Amino acid sequence: MAIQKIAILGAGNGGCAAAADLTLRGYEVRLYSRSESTLKPIIERGGVEIVEGGKKSFARPQLMTKEIGAAVSGAHLIVIVAPSVGHEYLGKKLAPHLTDGQVIFLNPGHTGGSLHLATVLRSSGVRAKVKICETVTLTYICRFTGLARVEIYRRTADLGCAAFPGKFATELVAQISEVYPNIILAANVLETGMSNINALMHPAGMVGNAARIERGLGDFYFYRDGITPAIAEVIVAVDEERLKIAEKLGLRPLSFVEIFYRAGLTSEGARSSGSVYQAIRESGPNRTIKSPKTLDHRYLHEDVGYGLVPMAELARWVGVETPVINGLIAIASRMNRIDYRVEGLTLEKMGLSQARPENLSRLLQEGF
Repeated sequence: MAIQKIAILGAGNGGCAAAADLTLRGYEVRLYSRSESTLKPIIERGGVEIVEGGKKSFARPQLMTKEIGAAVSGAHLIVIVAPSVGHEYLGKKLAPHLTDGQVIFLNPGHTGGSLHLATVLRSSGVRAKVKICETVTLTYICRFTGLARVEIYRRTADLGCAAFPGKFATELVAQISEVYPNIILAANVLETGMSNINALMHPAGMVGNAARIERGLGDFYFYRDGITPAIAEVIVAVDEERLKIAEKLGLRPLSFVEIFYRAGLTSEGARSSGSVYQAIRESGPNRTIKSPKTLDHRYLHEDVGYGLVPMAELARWVGVETPVINGLIAIASRMNRIDYRVEGLTLEKMGLSQARPENLSRLLQEGF
C-alpha cells in the first residue's frame, strides 16, 4: 500500500519539521499535539515555516489538532516524533483508535522504544494488526528559531531502521523509504536502540556542565563549548560499556565516532582520528545548537531515563558491568531528584522481565 496519509504525533522541533517537509512533498499530513499551548502559534500562523539551506518555505498541514483520534483516522503511517518519556502516554491514547494495516513509526525509538510501545499496546488490549518500526535517531537535525518556525540544519544520512517483530523489517523499511529515502535496514530494534548517540553524549555533557547551565541559563554552545576533552573522556567510557553490552547481546556494534560519521554529523578527519572530542568539535550540524537553560530537560529525563537506564538494565540482564553508566544515572537522579532507575525504561516496561537472554534473538524476530 502506498503511503499518502500521515499522522505526525508531536509538535516539537522534529514533529514540526516532519509536518512541514512532508506537506510540501505532497503528503496529506495531520499534526497532533496534546498541548494546546504548543499548537496555538502553529494554528494562528496557519502552518509551519521551515528554513533549510537558506531557503524559506511555508507549509499548511491538512489538520492541526489535539484530538488524537482525528489525527490517526485513516492514516497509513503514524509517525511518533516525541520524547520517549511520552511513548507510554501516546500508546495508551492511540490504543482505541488503531485499525488493521496501520504502521507506527517511532522517529526515533531511542533505546527500547518499539519494545516499550508494543508492551503498552498489548497491555491496553489492542487487537488491530498494526506494525511497529523505529529509527536510530531523528530524521532531521533541527531547532525552533521562532514561533511556528523551524530550521533544518541537516537530514540524517544512512539512518538505521528496524521493525518489531523483525520479520516485518524488510517490508516496512521498503514502505518507509518511500517517505524517507535516507533510511537503511538495521538487524533489529536493539541494534537501533543500542546506537542511541544522544544517550552517550547528553548525560555526560549535562552533568559535566551542571553549574554552567544553572548559573548562566545555558548561554553557551552545548556541543562546541560544553564537550571539553574531559567530558569527551566520560563519553568514551560510556561508549566502551555500551559496546560490551551490544557484543553480549549478539549485535554488530559500531563505535560512537563511526555512528556519528555515518549519520553525516562529523568530518572524515574526525572519523579517521577515532577521537570522540574531535568528532563532536567538528560536527557542523550541531555547531550552533545552544545548551538547555535548565537541568529539567529531556537531555536528562529522556537520555538518562530512556537511554542509559535501559542500557544498564540490559547490561544487568546479560551480566555486563557498567560503572560509568551507573554513575551517571545516580548523579543525574540526585541532581533532578528523580529516581531514573524507577521512572525510566526498565526490563519490565520493555516486556523483557520474564524473557531469557538466550531467547532474545527469536523474540526480536517473532515478537512477544
